[in-house]
Amino acid sequence: MKVRPLGDRVLVEPVEEEQKVGDIYIPDAAKEKPIKGKVLAVGKKYDKDHKELPFDVKVGDAVLLPKYGGTEVKIEGKKLQLIREEDLLGVIEK
Repeated sequence: MKVRPLGDRVLVEPVEEEQKVGDIYIPDAAKEKPIKGKVLAVGKKYDKDHKELPFDVKVGDAVLLPKYGGTEVKIEGKKLQLIREEDLLGVIEK
């Protein structure tokens, strides 16, 4: 299924890092929300004259997400985040 976010929203797949302390794995309930993600889709944003504006992120970018915010959606069994581009904290450059 293809999803195109509306407006200035970005569809992000949170990337969970495995958490392990010594030989002990941290249970899901004790983990903090992931703060990294991968951009899967971007919407379209316009200025006041209805001219399309470019996004600062593109599909495939690794981004930093706020700890809380956005809307969690489940698409094809995957938990994804719909979040406004302005709420993203940064792009992880390699």
